[in-house]
Formats: sequence, C-alpha cells, structure tokens
Amino acid sequence: MNWELLGISIYVVGMIGLGFYFSRRIKNQDDYFLGGRTLGPLLATFAIFATWFGAETCIGTAGAVYQNGLSSIHADPMGYTICLLVMGLFFAKVLWSKKITTIPDLFRNRYSPSIEKMAALILIPSSVIWAGAQVRALGQIIHATTDFGPVLAVTIAATVVIIYTMWGGMLADAYADLIQGFAIIVGLIFLLVSIIYDLGGIESALSTIATDRLSFSGGDMLHLGLLGKLELWLVPIFGSIMTQELVSRVAASRSAEVARNSTLRAATIYFLVGSIPVIIGLIGVNYMPGLKDPETLMPVLAKAHLNYVFYIIFVGALISAILSTVDTTLLASSALMTQNLINPVFPKMSDRRKVLLARLATLLSGIVAYVIAFSSESITHLVETASSLGGPSIFVLTVIALWDKRGSTYNAMIAFVTSIIVWLLAHFLWELEYPVLLTVTTCGFSYYLSLLFMRESESVPELNT
Repeated sequence: MNWELLGISIYVVGMIGLGFYFSRRIKNQDDYFLGGRTLGPLLATFAIFATWFGAETCIGTAGAVYQNGLSSIHADPMGYTICLLVMGLFFAKVLWSKKITTIPDLFRNRYSPSIEKMAALILIPSSVIWAGAQVRALGQIIHATTDFGPVLAVTIAATVVIIYTMWGGMLADAYADLIQGFAIIVGLIFLLVSIIYDLGGIESALSTIATDRLSFSGGDMLHLGLLGKLELWLVPIFGSIMTQELVSRVAASRSAEVARNSTLRAATIYFLVGSIPVIIGLIGVNYMPGLKDPETLMPVLAKAHLNYVFYIIFVGALISAILSTVDTTLLASSALMTQNLINPVFPKMSDRRKVLLARLATLLSGIVAYVIAFSSESITHLVETASSLGGPSIFVLTVIALWDKRGSTYNAMIAFVTSIIVWLLAHFLWELEYPVLLTVTTCGFSYYLSLLFMRESESVPELNT
C-alpha cells in the first residue's frame, strides 16, 4: 500500500471537509470574503502569515538558494517579511478603518467607479498568476510522491484546490490556515532536524556551506547594476503590499489593533519559518548534489531521509503551505471580480445570488490558474511576475488616496495609464533591469505633474472613515 498517498489523501479530504463545514455560516459576500470581519489575534496572525507562505517559500526558495546561495532570498523570506512589517507599521490600522472589502473599494470612494474598475482589472491577473504558481507546486509534490505524471498531478491539484476554496470562504480559510500553519512549522522543523542529524550535527552541517554562497550579491545578481539589484529587493514590497490577498486579511480582523499587531506577529513568524528552506538550500548542495531540477530539492530530501510518519507530516506541511496560499489568491480574484466589476452592474442582486456568483468567480479563477500552471518553467518566476504586474502602481495610488486630498479621477487615470504603459515597455520591449522602480517613479511623477493642469476646485474632500 502507498502509505504516503493514503496519508496525503486523508489530509486533503480533511481540509475539504473543513471548507464544507464552515460554508454553512456563509450568508452574504461579506461572510464569504472577510469571514464577517471577526478574526481574532490568533486566526488573523496565521491567516496573514499564510498569505504568501506557499510554494515559492518552501520549494522555490530552497531550489533558488540551492542554485545561487543567499543572493536568491530577495523575495522569500526577506522581501515579504519587510512587506508585512511595512503593512503592520503604516497601513493596517488606517486600511481597517476604511471598512473596505478590496483596495478598488478605496479608489471608488476616493476617486470614481472608473478608477475602481481599472484597479480591479490590474489586480485580478496578479492574483490568478500567483494561484497558478501554487497549483504548479502542488502538482510537483503529487508527481514526486506518486506515480502520476506531471499533467495528471497538476490536474488533481487544481481540482482539489478549486473545490476546497469554492465552498470554504474566508472563515474556513482562516481556520485552515491555523491548522496548516502549525503543520508547516512542524514539517519544516522535522526535515531540518533530520538533515542536520544525518550530517553529524549543527557544526558539521554548517561547515559544508561554501563561503561564496553566503553573499547577497552573488549568482545572477553579479550581472546586475545597482538599480537592478535594488529592483529585485523592492519587487515583493512595492508589488505585494497592496495586493487583495493581504488587504483582505487586514480587513477581516475584528479591530484595528488586531489588524496591526497580527500583521507584525505574522512578519516575525514568516521570517523565522521562512529561514528554514534557506538553510536547507544552503546545505543541500553538498548533501544532495547535481539535482537536475533544483525545485525538487525539498520533496526529494524528505522522501530519501524521513520515515513514513515524518514524511507524511512533511508532505502534509507542504500541501498545507500551498493550500493556504492558493485559496487566498482565488478568493482575492473572486472578490475583485464580483465586488468591483459585477455587483455594481446588478445592485439589487440578493445575498444568496451574490454568494453563488462569488463561488462561480472562484471556480473561473481556479480554471485560469490551472492553465497558467503550465505556462512557466519556474515557480519563482511566476510569483515574481505576479508581484510586479500592476502592484507598484496600486501601491503608489493607495498611499496618495490615504494621505493626500489633492487630485481627482483625472489624475489617477493619468497615473495608472502612464505607469502601466511604462511597465509593459520596460519589462517586455526594453527589457530593463528595473521596470518596477521606473513604474513607481512614473506613477507618482505623472500624478503630481497632472495636478498642475487641474483647477483648484477639482480637489476632493477628505474621506469619512
């Protein structure tokens, strides 16, 4: 009997069952997307921690560090840890006070419905691409664990995730994140301790790490200029801080203080737990050299050096990490589609139909993510594309919307359009090393330059909170 497959199957069925259980509490879209805004400190902390702690953190980061050393940790765990710290210190309380469901809600209140829709159309692809990366990683785990081929493995992964996410909503997601968060921590610790033990202890394990792999500027960074290196570190911050995935967790907290403190606690946990794949990637080069696909490092190490019980715990942890991220991203894209694009067209729609619509939007997002899962050779590449796609422009305009009363729809429209055009040109046509930095600069500059051509009477009043 394939005990690994049996254990994984039981775990996945349990998570799906949890989703169906909490689906009974969903009465409206606020319950579906934000859990009724009732998350306390424990649930909020682990929900925020799980926002990005997925495939790229466990599998992608270990593989990237295996190849290039510490020069690969600009996104995970460092970039996203900084992102969470910035959110907690400067944005969580003020965003919670706005009582929004999505960031485009803020733009509708501050500017106009047209800016709301533009922001939603920019954010949706980012969430779906991110979900595609998680589905790809879950398929890799199933492929490495069973005799299923890659296509069938990804298909199974996508099916499981779509079913789980469609019915569970935010409240089921939050409780699942709590369970999955502990599973992630336990599973990663088991694997790290096992490897260190096999290598003869901590000193012996650390002694296998080559000095040149401890440089933050080695690997692919050697060929980048100063702006290019800065770009790599800032992509996860500018590109992710105002994503719907994170904002929804902040908005779902039961108070502003819970939102702020939970985000800061989540940042600490993210860094500590996220450092484990980094350590495994560093010592894995000598422990298991010559891997054809570095992204298989974690599953291969686990399968080779853990017994059945610990291996099932570890694989369950990886699946936990991925499920907790992918349901977040699918819910995010569903919220943007329904809350900001469809609901305004049908204002008299009943709550029951709105929930049904939300589930259908989640299904559509899952199908698109499944297609995207086959479109890239790297999980890390998918994630970084998702982070840089539109996120920097959203970040700049959110800062302006929250703290500057000057400007109107006219200015926001110009900033959006010019910055997105610049990003597309810099990323695909000019192939610059720093498209995100250029996008952020363009967005802010074009917004304030356009103020010179706006009449004083066009300034907007302060928003009520």
